[in-house]
Amino acid sequence: MSFSVDVLAKIAIDLQSDIGHPDRFARLITTLREVLGCDASALLRYEAHQFIPLAIDGLAKDVLGRRFTLAGHPRLEAIARAGDVVRFPADSALPDPYDGLIPGHESLKVHACLGLPLFAGQNLIGALTLDGMSADQFDSFSDEELRLIAALVSGALNNALLIARLESQNVLPVTSISYSEPAAQEIIGLSDRMLQLKKEIEIVAASDLNVLISGETGTGKELVAKAIHEGSPRAANPLVYLNCAALPESVAESELFGHVKGAFTGAISNRSGKFETADNGTLFLDEIGELSLALQAKLLRVLQYGDIQRVGDDRSLRVNVRVLAATNRDLREEVLTGRFRADLFHRLSVFPLSVPPLRERGDDVLLLAGYFCEQCRLRFSLSQVVLSPGARARLLAYGWPGNVRELEHAIHRAVVLARATRAGNEVVLEPHHFQLSDESGVADIKLAVLSEPQNLREATEAFQREAIARALAANQQTWSAAARALEMDVANLHRLAKRLGMKP
Repeated sequence: MSFSVDVLAKIAIDLQSDIGHPDRFARLITTLREVLGCDASALLRYEAHQFIPLAIDGLAKDVLGRRFTLAGHPRLEAIARAGDVVRFPADSALPDPYDGLIPGHESLKVHACLGLPLFAGQNLIGALTLDGMSADQFDSFSDEELRLIAALVSGALNNALLIARLESQNVLPVTSISYSEPAAQEIIGLSDRMLQLKKEIEIVAASDLNVLISGETGTGKELVAKAIHEGSPRAANPLVYLNCAALPESVAESELFGHVKGAFTGAISNRSGKFETADNGTLFLDEIGELSLALQAKLLRVLQYGDIQRVGDDRSLRVNVRVLAATNRDLREEVLTGRFRADLFHRLSVFPLSVPPLRERGDDVLLLAGYFCEQCRLRFSLSQVVLSPGARARLLAYGWPGNVRELEHAIHRAVVLARATRAGNEVVLEPHHFQLSDESGVADIKLAVLSEPQNLREATEAFQREAIARALAANQQTWSAAARALEMDVANLHRLAKRLGMKP
């Protein structure tokens, strides 16, 4: 096959037409699939040593949530390194990142595969992948023709990324290939609620306003705080985290404001508090609703006047700290009942943000599931972790009272179960791997412990996560009450939850 000038002109016009529209990437990939006649295609952005899907066609929805690290995907690494068209033979020994992810062909391996690296100057900005079920599907395209396509797509992608950066007023780094650590966990979601939240984060991040982040437990409020800090002029300075629920009343004031030597028994030296540590940066106060009224009054003074006093010290210290606070409580109701100061509430909620529960985010469930599947694949050194159509339907139908955190644990538990009952290095998650009712979660973990003794640590940790999550759910997400129910010291419970990844 040979592209005529008219066909190339149409491709160029379609790619550049209305490139600022929100669905620009989806339209771009649809045009390419029509012209090239492939069974599946993906447009990927390269950032922080990984490929991030921008648009897909012919692939499972959860692919949009997956993050493909170069180190974890040899074919994508080959595309990134090549600098030119890459054709993978049908019998290539390199695992295909999309095996099991083409609806209707879950049990078949992808046969024909092309990769086109996309550049802006000398910088890699993305890749276009084309897949077909027939081994000779792309033989009719010459390398010269595919290079023309890559050049057109590179220009369109570069322009679209520039527009996106201008819209967000946030210049994303464009880096060359290297192999340091990938980017930290990100906010994943394309639902209307999440797109609106991301827009609000971009707006408030550039300011210096205090922000109150509200949302149910497990929705990702700490990720919102991190995104605000990283998008702010304070990003080069520290983001300091403090969980107010984990503060015993006897040391809470010292944790916040510091103390001087001899201020109380055990104060053997001067110590800086979180406010001093966060000077010129950001202080994230998680579970702010758990602070005592006495500490609320002292926090209000800092927000009003910008100075603190260490415990046992008469002198004041000036600090320049932006405060982000998070809560799973209805603080307006707490104000009405007298459990939270109205003046502090108004100081904190200059720009309130609400993180939606997972049950209100539609297909974001699948994107997040794909993200966690890919994390588990890397963690357990598996060649493949995919969701069956039935599993996807089950995840979409469930209400997720524990939100994103519950979904993460459910995917992790399902992978452990699937590995215990299936030989080989490929895991397909089926509906029966997701026992999501209250009565079945512990049974799943017991089965994992019994079935997979070589992974006893992982199964034990999953059991502990389940027990803690249940105790929290039964006690209105109050850590102190959950600790009593579990017959644990609350400080030990916080430490265990942090080690298990249930808290930052």
